[in-house]
Amino acid sequence: MAIYKDTPGIWRKDQVEAWKPIVSAVHDKGGIFFCQLWHTGRISTKDFQPNRQAPISSTDKPVKTQTPPRQLSTNEIPQIVNDFRIAARNAIEAGFDGVEIHGAHGYLIDQFMKDQVNNRTDQYGGSLENRCRFALEIVEAVVNEIGADKVGIRLSPFANYMDFGDSNPSALGLYMAESLNKYGISYCHMVEPRMKTIGEKVECPESLVPIRKAFRGTFIVASGYDREDGNKVVDEGRADLVAYGRLFIANPDLPRELSLMHLSISITGKHSILLILLLAILTIHF
Repeated sequence: MAIYKDTPGIWRKDQVEAWKPIVSAVHDKGGIFFCQLWHTGRISTKDFQPNRQAPISSTDKPVKTQTPPRQLSTNEIPQIVNDFRIAARNAIEAGFDGVEIHGAHGYLIDQFMKDQVNNRTDQYGGSLENRCRFALEIVEAVVNEIGADKVGIRLSPFANYMDFGDSNPSALGLYMAESLNKYGISYCHMVEPRMKTIGEKVECPESLVPIRKAFRGTFIVASGYDREDGNKVVDEGRADLVAYGRLFIANPDLPRELSLMHLSISITGKHSILLILLLAILTIHF
């Protein structure tokens, strides 16, 4: 369920049809178009819910200023997993090249993974393995529906805002990376530890390198990168790709701008820079 007004969706057939000419236009320009699938969980409010009911979450603990959520029952969780599967199928039908499962930034999947939020006592709470179960069930369902080569995931184990931190983010990130190898997904898109809050880059001792080494697919890093350190992290083997997001808001011609600044913009092979973070951010509504 959305929290932001007028967020586009892909849960209805008319939305699938509406996306087709947009996706085609991107493909006509030679672009690769992945659809990011997310559920905001407790970050939503009753204003966006059917009949103004409470938003759902792993917990009944509210975020400050938000509507108190309703904790999902164990029996309800498979339906949410299935909703992600259907959204992935719809994205492929609309012509997208793949989907990125949004498991970061305090939204629903993250609400299950982080122990500061998840206070469940069933098989989806408690241990690290249990808290990651929901995320991995979604990955498995989506992979089975559209194929592993069309699936990526975004994670932010170190991020800590909107009351969704974790007591051991390094262990969380490493466990997810190792577990994802089982499914052979296309990529893992990880937010740097230095971005613990929105828009604030801080020095920190944590590193994504152990997680990068554990994950056997393409490893994408994001958050706070400029031209120089984007090249550096790839040259040093700490990432395969670098995602740029905020820079595109004010610079829709960012690839050209970076090219004029002598940035290597090859998108083949391991030493590459990903110049477009995502071209579509879509919401699964329930």
